[in-house]
Amino acid sequence: MGNIKIVAGILFLVVLFSCGKSYKKRAAEKFEQASGFYEKGDTLSALQYLDSIPLNFPEAFETLEKAKSLTKKINSEILFRKQDQYDQLSSTFTELEKSFDTEKTEFDRFLQYIPKRQNFERRWNQSFIQLHLDERGELYISSNYYGAEWLNHVGLRVYDGVFQAKTDTVALDDPNNHHSEFMNTHWEKVSYKNGKDNGVIQFIAENADRNLKAVFLGKRMYYIVLEQFDKQAVKDALALSNALKLKAQLEKEIKDLQSKVR
Repeated sequence: MGNIKIVAGILFLVVLFSCGKSYKKRAAEKFEQASGFYEKGDTLSALQYLDSIPLNFPEAFETLEKAKSLTKKINSEILFRKQDQYDQLSSTFTELEKSFDTEKTEFDRFLQYIPKRQNFERRWNQSFIQLHLDERGELYISSNYYGAEWLNHVGLRVYDGVFQAKTDTVALDDPNNHHSEFMNTHWEKVSYKNGKDNGVIQFIAENADRNLKAVFLGKRMYYIVLEQFDKQAVKDALALSNALKLKAQLEKEIKDLQSKVR
């Protein structure tokens, strides 16, 4: 009986040692795979493999330290690139802002960017397409009609020959379809929020060199020719919108990376 216990004990130790060795080896192999991805420039896969090591091999202490060190190195390199990207964006952002005035009234939740040529004093008695952009980068357009008769318009089509884009319909009873009247003059303002511009913003920006026209679509139709400064305002607003969103994204990513490299 004693001999059996001794043999059993030896077998147990052999198995334990073997398993321990396999455990460390598998952890080391996982680290080598992560290192290989890093050397190839695939930092996303490298980080995924490195993150899996403490989850799957919590007692492979030597490999854990190596994984922690490489993870910090990779995150530091990514942080440097993100900060460089942010610095470059800041320069572009400053240049784009020059084409806008900013304001935040008691009715605004966020700071508003207003194209300099589209302020109220310049356009209050004209029919035109207006840009609406806030500090989050949220952008939409509205069609503004000013005239002696109601159009009751519910949409907008922008075109040049066969090239065209058309908004979704905003019904007359929609809160974003606003009418007002003063001294026999009629104002209509239809706002195409939450994607209801249906690509019109992008279309104008991409075709600003064309002789674009717009037709207000309703019970009657009303035509305007887009002024060059209005087309440029759309291009600038779209560019600033993208810059504002990218800026917010980079700020979040940089803050997260800074916490990882401390």
